[in-house]
Amino acid sequence: MTQLSTTQDRSSDELDRLAQLAEDVIRRARAAGASQAEVAASIDTGLNVNVRLGEVETVEHTRDRGFGLTVYFGQRKGSASTADLNPDSIQATLEQACAIARYTEEDPAAGLADASRMATQFPDLDLWHPWRIDTEQAIALGTQIEDAGRAHAGITNSDGASVQMGESLAVYANSHGFVGRERGTRHSLSLALIAGDDEGMQRDYWYDSVRSADDFMSARALGDKAAERTLARMGARKLSTRQCPVLFTPEVARGLIGHLIGAVSGGALYRRASFLLDHAGQQIMPSWMNIVERPFIMRGQGSGSFDAEGVATRDSALIENGVLARYVLGSYSARKLGLESTGNAGGIHNLIVEPGQDDFAALLKRMGSGLVVTEVMGQGVSTVTGDYSRGAAGFWVENGQIAYPVEEITIAANLRDMYANIVAVGSDVDHRSHLLTGSILLEQMTIAGD
Repeated sequence: MTQLSTTQDRSSDELDRLAQLAEDVIRRARAAGASQAEVAASIDTGLNVNVRLGEVETVEHTRDRGFGLTVYFGQRKGSASTADLNPDSIQATLEQACAIARYTEEDPAAGLADASRMATQFPDLDLWHPWRIDTEQAIALGTQIEDAGRAHAGITNSDGASVQMGESLAVYANSHGFVGRERGTRHSLSLALIAGDDEGMQRDYWYDSVRSADDFMSARALGDKAAERTLARMGARKLSTRQCPVLFTPEVARGLIGHLIGAVSGGALYRRASFLLDHAGQQIMPSWMNIVERPFIMRGQGSGSFDAEGVATRDSALIENGVLARYVLGSYSARKLGLESTGNAGGIHNLIVEPGQDDFAALLKRMGSGLVVTEVMGQGVSTVTGDYSRGAAGFWVENGQIAYPVEEITIAANLRDMYANIVAVGSDVDHRSHLLTGSILLEQMTIAGD
């Protein structure tokens, strides 16, 4: 038997044990008087190695366990959790959850997701790729990445390289009889570098995140990318206050889409704390824009056949021809709003911003003169009002070409206007996240500088 098949068998056995434990605790909760119950149990294993200036800084092996139980006595809810799976801890968790439920107020929206919505098909989405790397190999890889970056002239220091391996096993079960098993791997490499001269220092980084280590960019390429980004920031200037087009690179554009998800998520909506309240069915983006959720992408960062409540996921448009097609809801928020769950308890599953034909260079030419944003800082975003104001750094563009780096500026607008005034989405899609988008070009923002 190969090492990989042995690992697969071991993970299947672990999942079976978690499932049996979950079902047993649900039976005991029902016997204790609970009308409904649900369990989420997990085992996470990982290795994290950090190397700096050729020396090992940290080596961390992790094996974390989690067990959470929620019981419902009618519409009174109680939850308790433990990181210990021994029988005494599980029994104490059960007793605590039941005790809490007996004393909480009734909530008409409380309860499991509808039984008819439970997933019944569990396709293999190719998410399980254990990386059999030991500590010495991880140290060697981290050193190789850092050496590649430090070899560039002008790089004067390093904040270190990181090598991370992660495996996750999880079971969700409830008293509808649903038992869902998930296993997945997530691995990452990163490097942060410092460049300096008489005029000052700059820092930047790069990283890669994959399901399978076979999909990593090479150590040399990652080191080169981190160095190139760092060196490109040397000689950064400030800008005078102005209004101009702004191009968000993919890793920053992802945050722009994240703000959209936050504004159309159930929690913000039923609390009436969203600038997109009551906007379902309304146009909020240009008519050519489409954003679609695709839960079944092979090796996808957010792939899964069911959500955190066991509800089956499905392909579904979020933005269709610029129109907000739906909200992002779990069963609780859906009931609060008088709607139905969209299968998004626990989050979104692979949200794809439909890319255009222009690559990054073509977007620069299309912009002409304006600002490329490669980094944002601060928390100046309000989901309630849509106001957006954040520190930023990047590059000034003239005549479709990058002219020089810029720093210590603030970019500001309102998200409602930003979404409505998107000019283009690039073909340079970043696949390192469950939010997949290329660069996003906005017609105009206010730049506050000197």
